[in-house]
Amino acid sequence: MCEDCLPICLNSIALSRRSLMLFAASAVGTLLGDRIADAREAKALPKPDNVLSPDASLKRLVEGNARYVRGISRCDDLRPERKALVGAQNPYAAILSCADSRVAPEYIFDSGLGDLFVCRVAGNFADDEMIASMEYAVEALNTPLILVLGHDRCGAVEATINSLKDDKPPPGHIPSLVAALAPAVKASSQETGDALANAIKQNVADNVRKLRSASPFLNAAAEQKKLKVVGGLYRLDTGEVDLLS
Repeated sequence: MCEDCLPICLNSIALSRRSLMLFAASAVGTLLGDRIADAREAKALPKPDNVLSPDASLKRLVEGNARYVRGISRCDDLRPERKALVGAQNPYAAILSCADSRVAPEYIFDSGLGDLFVCRVAGNFADDEMIASMEYAVEALNTPLILVLGHDRCGAVEATINSLKDDKPPPGHIPSLVAALAPAVKASSQETGDALANAIKQNVADNVRKLRSASPFLNAAAEQKKLKVVGGLYRLDTGEVDLLS
């Protein structure tokens, strides 16, 4: 290498090292900036403690139900929460539950305002409107968990069993409920044991699968591990929620 070329090569090496250092600093700065932005976004939410992973959200539901069962539910003054939630919401879980008056998710899971995004219909089934509501919770509100919550001695499922057995449609608009619940009743009809209990459990399982596979939002979020969809059964006599695998 000639003497004239040597300074040029040394300068090139220095420039390359300087460029590499600048690139690394820029990458670190971008990463830190993103983390700071994420932290600021979480703090800007009305309930920062509700920013949870799917597993942490499920754990929180289980812990809340345990407090409810033991009779040590919190008795908070909800006025501060009400004020904080005027402009936005970020619930940590979405619940598809039966409309039965004895099944109140906010009480069952000892939750406050803005914690649960609840959709209720007799028989806790996912029709188009319910799926759309769950999509809104996941896509717009970043809710990481959906629980399909059935309960024992469900009157809607029992009415469906009787209607199919007697081949007699119920009055009014109730046949729409029968149509939605009939697949679970038929699918569980060959099982041994309590026909009503079997159909209730089957209905929860069917709707968990339906929500997990709903396109385009819910199935994508589930595949990316951003969303967990689980089922549960509420026991009227004890208040406990048994999770279904």
